[in-house]
Amino acid sequence: MHTRNLDDGFVYVGALLFTLIVNMFNGFAELPLTITRLPVFFKHRDLLFYPAWIFTLPNVVLRIPFSIIESIVWVVVTYYTMGFAPEADRFFKQLLLVFLIQQMAGGLFRAIAGLCRSMIIAQTGGALFLLIFFVLGGFLLPKDFIPKWWIWGYWISPLVYGYNALAVNEFYSPRWMDKFVMDKNGVPKRLGMAMLEGANIFTDKNWFWIGAAGLLGFTIFFNVLFTLCLTYLNQEMRETRLSARLSNSSSNGISNGISRVMSVGSNEAAPRRGMVLPFSPLSMCFDDVNYYVDMPAEMKQQGVTDDRLQLLRDVTGSFRPGVLTALMGVSGAGKTTLMDVLAGRKTGGYIEGDIRISGYPKNQATFARISGYCEQNDIHSPQVTIRESLIYSAFLRLPEKIGDQDITDEIKIQFVDEVMELVELDSLKDALVGLPGISGLSTEQRKRLTIAVELVANPSIIFMDEPTSGLDARAAAIVMRTVRNTVDTGRTVVCTIHQPSIDIFEAFDELLLLKRGGQVIYSGKLGRNSQKMIEYFEAIPGVPKIKDKYNPATWMLEVSSVAAEVRLSMDFADYYRTSDLYKQNKVLVSQLSQPEPGTSDLYFPTEYSQSIIGQFKACLWKHWLTYWRSPDYNLVRFSFTLFTALLLGSIFWKIGTNMGDANTLRMVIGAMYTAVMFVGINNCATVQPIVSIERTVFYRERAAGMYSALPYAIAQVVMEIPYVFVQTSYYTLIVYAMMSFQWTAAKFFWFFFVSYFSFLYFTYYGMMTVSISPNHEVAGIFAAAFYSLFNLFSGFFIPRPVKNPQVVDLVLLDLPIGMDSVWAHSYTIRRHGRHHHRPRPT
Repeated sequence: MHTRNLDDGFVYVGALLFTLIVNMFNGFAELPLTITRLPVFFKHRDLLFYPAWIFTLPNVVLRIPFSIIESIVWVVVTYYTMGFAPEADRFFKQLLLVFLIQQMAGGLFRAIAGLCRSMIIAQTGGALFLLIFFVLGGFLLPKDFIPKWWIWGYWISPLVYGYNALAVNEFYSPRWMDKFVMDKNGVPKRLGMAMLEGANIFTDKNWFWIGAAGLLGFTIFFNVLFTLCLTYLNQEMRETRLSARLSNSSSNGISNGISRVMSVGSNEAAPRRGMVLPFSPLSMCFDDVNYYVDMPAEMKQQGVTDDRLQLLRDVTGSFRPGVLTALMGVSGAGKTTLMDVLAGRKTGGYIEGDIRISGYPKNQATFARISGYCEQNDIHSPQVTIRESLIYSAFLRLPEKIGDQDITDEIKIQFVDEVMELVELDSLKDALVGLPGISGLSTEQRKRLTIAVELVANPSIIFMDEPTSGLDARAAAIVMRTVRNTVDTGRTVVCTIHQPSIDIFEAFDELLLLKRGGQVIYSGKLGRNSQKMIEYFEAIPGVPKIKDKYNPATWMLEVSSVAAEVRLSMDFADYYRTSDLYKQNKVLVSQLSQPEPGTSDLYFPTEYSQSIIGQFKACLWKHWLTYWRSPDYNLVRFSFTLFTALLLGSIFWKIGTNMGDANTLRMVIGAMYTAVMFVGINNCATVQPIVSIERTVFYRERAAGMYSALPYAIAQVVMEIPYVFVQTSYYTLIVYAMMSFQWTAAKFFWFFFVSYFSFLYFTYYGMMTVSISPNHEVAGIFAAAFYSLFNLFSGFFIPRPVKNPQVVDLVLLDLPIGMDSVWAHSYTIRRHGRHHHRPRPT
């Protein structure tokens, strides 16, 4: 860049502003990282582990080395390539300022996180403070033009001190001070001094140290404020979790509940419970199933030569209708792996063996339609009720016809009500699901909801992964009663379970036990009081007898452990393969591998139960409920937009009535640029937590075969359109009226058009960053990186003719801000009939 005249100087001002803004936005990533740590801190604080300053100090100190590295990289890469003053002392002075700006920004966003304590509110709060500091920072609106009722905001903006210090450091260099220009009166003036005066920057050279001291003072102030927030504020209180409001049948004595769970002995046929929708009881058998994955690189480095690691070895067994089967083993035995292989949830690795459904080879495309999978984590959309969750699942997963029976919407609703009664959730049907551990349902109620969501699909086979994990005895008994009720309908149910209590263990009919390495060591009936299983293991020479009143599940795992095998010098898997029980199971598997006469293989004409339009309607319905019940998202972004409109309107009050000079034109362009950027960035930041939560639910629902990705994505995109329309409408009316722009239909609706699609652009950009990131924290960092590009190529900091021709077309990366700048520029041309290349103060 050149240093010939004032026009060149304003290009340097743009470069300095870009340096300031980028390093200010760099601190935005501190906000989500701090929010995620706060729950642990509040727990430690309430337990009197340490005071708040002990938590603040490491956050500040440990950030310093990273900030030093980032500052050095930024200044080394940009300082001489941009052509700033070549003196070494000015290089290190700018390095100091960049470091202080980063420290100030980190302290600011830590303080906002401590004050707001909620991701969405904190994101908006961060954008709000940035907006105030940005508008009143002295570069969009010079100090002399700020209304007197806002002048206080100028002095409390940290950007004022950074901006003035950076400018003084650059323009007091000899290459600016040794050149002269003529002022309005024809008197020679040093170019550097004229540049500072023209940009309304303080001309005292001591402002470098004043600015540095100001940034340091703000850094200390923000971190002290963060500490005070942690000391005196409590963790953000969301809607409290529902108490365990159970129905009358659920609230009876626990012993009664357990007795109902165990009412069906392992040798008795389960009584059928009729339901409005018929289903076909199906069995599953599998013979010599093996599962391999590629050998991990760490194991190869330790000398392992095999290319594959075997996780399941020759697993044979069967699951039958009306029989509740427990899938057990020590940690690492392959319980969940086997269930995922059988359910078709393993998308990688190598599977060998024969898996059949009622005698026919398993086809995953059709199997997904007749099976259900209850995940351990109980993933559900938080802003819908229990009944709405079940209706949503039923409408997407139930076909239009079962046999000769038409499945109308009324029948689906009736079936949903029956399932709620079956899992004993009918008394809580209108309760919001909420977030685990924060709001909504208790853990046990969420477990039952997970089961119900699969049951409304009317499956024949249901897999449940650790349905009682994390539950106390009462809650586990309630969940197991729900599982038992499901089995009593004649369905095939398989559960992985880890060290259950005696009562829970004896609720099962059969057991498939794995040892480490994925080998079967027992597969058969448990018997009343687990007698059949106990007899099998006690018959093995050297195995100690079970003690009176000892938990059979615990005893079984102890006597079949690796240590027991070493002590007995035997392999329980080899012993099982030579036993009569193994031979009986092979015969049973052989029988179940043959289709019954008169039956046919599973067939569905379409991949999904509903058409693309049906999937879209259902997804749109759920998104509508989610958005309508998310006030911390919609009200917060609406409030931010309202505040932005009122702030800009009050600062730039009736500016449209006096747009005949370059100063006014530049301020109007800056106002439009600021509004679009900050409202857009706020939309981008606040939508990320919402999309992140729903994305986790999306993965579960898509794996269950509820819909394809396209209708879900379209529904999510369409759902934003009316909300952004409302947001843009009142923003446009307020800003247009308060700034007194020209009231013509063409200009007004062009203003509305550009603003609307700019806000949509940023909102959809936020959705995209979540979709390509592992979580919304990473998405926030990723989005912040591109904010810098948006700013750089917006045409505001650096005018287009100055840009490198090789990268000039990158302005298209930031279409909305570029469009607004073009709009404001063309607006002034049309209204005043003259062109301003780079509006600047004179």
